[in-house]
Amino acid sequence: MSTVLELRDLYVDFGSGRVAVRGVDLTLRRGEVLGLVGESGAGKSLTALAALGLLPRGARVRGSVRLLGTELVGLPVRELARLRGSRISLVFQDPLAAFTPVHRIGDQIGEVLRIHERPRPGRRSARRRAVELLTELGVPDPERVCRAYPHELSGGLRQRAMIAMAVAGRPDVIVADEPTSSLDVSVQAEILAALRQARAATGAALLLVSHDLGAVAGTADRVAVMYAGRVVETAPADTLFAGPRMPYTVGLLAAAPRLDAAHPLTQIPGRPPAPDEGNEGCGFAPRCPVAGPGCATTVPELELVSAGVPPDAGAKAPVPPASARTRPPSAGGHLVACLDPGATATRTAADLYPTSPPPRPRTPVPAATGNASLDAPALRVTALRATYGTHRAVHHADLQVSGGETVALVGESGAGKSTTLARIIALTAPESGRIEVLGQDTARLTRSGARRLRGRVQMVLQDPAASLDPRMTIARIIAEPLEAQGASAARVASRTAELLAQVELDPRTAGRLPHQLSGGQVQRVALARALAVRPELLLLDEPVSALDVCVQAGVIALLRRLTSAPGSPACLLVSHDLAVVRQLADRVVVMHGGRTVESGTVDAVFDRPRHPYTRALLSAVPVLGPRARRPRPVRPLTPWEDVDTSTGCAYRGSCAVYRRLPAEHRLLCERDLPAPPAADGAACHFPRTDEGAPLHGRPAPEEHPPAAQ
Repeated sequence: MSTVLELRDLYVDFGSGRVAVRGVDLTLRRGEVLGLVGESGAGKSLTALAALGLLPRGARVRGSVRLLGTELVGLPVRELARLRGSRISLVFQDPLAAFTPVHRIGDQIGEVLRIHERPRPGRRSARRRAVELLTELGVPDPERVCRAYPHELSGGLRQRAMIAMAVAGRPDVIVADEPTSSLDVSVQAEILAALRQARAATGAALLLVSHDLGAVAGTADRVAVMYAGRVVETAPADTLFAGPRMPYTVGLLAAAPRLDAAHPLTQIPGRPPAPDEGNEGCGFAPRCPVAGPGCATTVPELELVSAGVPPDAGAKAPVPPASARTRPPSAGGHLVACLDPGATATRTAADLYPTSPPPRPRTPVPAATGNASLDAPALRVTALRATYGTHRAVHHADLQVSGGETVALVGESGAGKSTTLARIIALTAPESGRIEVLGQDTARLTRSGARRLRGRVQMVLQDPAASLDPRMTIARIIAEPLEAQGASAARVASRTAELLAQVELDPRTAGRLPHQLSGGQVQRVALARALAVRPELLLLDEPVSALDVCVQAGVIALLRRLTSAPGSPACLLVSHDLAVVRQLADRVVVMHGGRTVESGTVDAVFDRPRHPYTRALLSAVPVLGPRARRPRPVRPLTPWEDVDTSTGCAYRGSCAVYRRLPAEHRLLCERDLPAPPAADGAACHFPRTDEGAPLHGRPAPEEHPPAAQ
């Protein structure tokens, strides 16, 4: 395959010794997908933006970026603009910020055609072509989407419209910068499918920048791993995920939570170096478990490693002089930037790094004191309904959280999870249904009773940085709930120090402000604040959604310890990341369309899902590992047809089971609403009854036969 994009010895710096990208070499061939992965701050996005000449002001570029043989570094702005859209295009991470808010989607997609096509099409012709592009990408009702403004579309539709705009000029290279971040699992699957369709339609190569290792594993042909501004390992995707050789890659892959089972997670000690920190040798040396004396002073070059295990694995290779080292061949192969690549050939991540303790046994023991109030579950929601204006967000929600138990509430965006959580934390009477918190019916609470109860219920918000006062020190933030309860100054000081140790933060953190901390540290502060008053019920709203893999592993390990300790609070975890749910939850409640559709233990729901929606949701999760180990998706989650949801099952428009039923059985789904699930069951007229092999690790059937009558 011919080379369409080539980066050689690329450097990006911001002056004053702040070097963010250090000598990156990448080659992208026609029709190929190259995944670029690494922690936040590794230089992934800057490398991608440098390829398009879109670096922020103040950035300086050295090296070479060649697109179809044309050197882009130093090219005049006007000539770069002619290439963008027609030869190379970008799918932005945040389409809402990238689209112009005052123009319709169809006009913005058509603008690419009007700029680059000759003869220049008229506006009406360009809008028709925009509809065709959206149709090719599987966008439902493309004419409506073309007429809409960006704010009128969901996140998934905006991202697919952004992909349509990127392929409108039929470019040779598409750069996708975190295209699936902040999207739920089903929308992620749709976006990745849209990228595949875009490549098939244009024949373009794709540079996929992402911290989602599962998405990269399922999409990329080759993967390049970046750390501290350098590419430290690159290989065909299956080769890299099956046998990483750079110590950093070994730890990075082992830190990712898996969907198939709860397992210990690797934690890489330390933190990545900042761009302005000295980097004379290997940037990973201070954190590397196999670093030798030469690693601190010698920058390792990418070198080809053999597929097998070398006989002297682990023996230190001699460090060649700089003049003797050569750049790696542009062809494929497994390339590693490590002075001792054999050290990891026969050792696992658990041999190299500390791991989090395995999850606690998933058998919560209910209280039995004989007192009805004390024996009540920490949280019980029954037949909850909730409406925003004229829109009913929750139709019927049921869930229960017992003492010491962690229950996860999962589902797509718009399923009603956040609305359910908001009604719980409000501690007020719901418009319909019943909410009992720590044995007290919220509809009967007085103002003083709600105030007393609020001290026993705490919440960690999805964006902890936005919930912390930027003018208060960390010590004041943690102390505030204690002061609200009238604790003495001595008690506040001792409890603050205790909490900082409990969430594994340096005591010196107490005097800092929130903006001086990393994302993982801010999340730990939010947890410490929530635990300050020793709550009996803890509500967690997407607690790790904004964190990259390594930081996420540390926070998951912390949550495991906090929720498994004696006297730990009951937890309700709301999350769209099902792999994280598998690592933390005892039980799972699945919501769809504002209704609870399945409930059960995490192992039962994930390994033997009964509801067709649950099976489709789980099959949409990207699986980390070689392609041969990945199950085939059950069905797309987008509906085949619109259905009248006022009667019958609201999921039948997307349900594979419904489409295979005979007419007399379909009538039941069309006429009768399935009964709400029991503690372990599914709200389905024809639930899957197979209790055999788990869903993961084998191809999943597209449908299951109806239950015997």
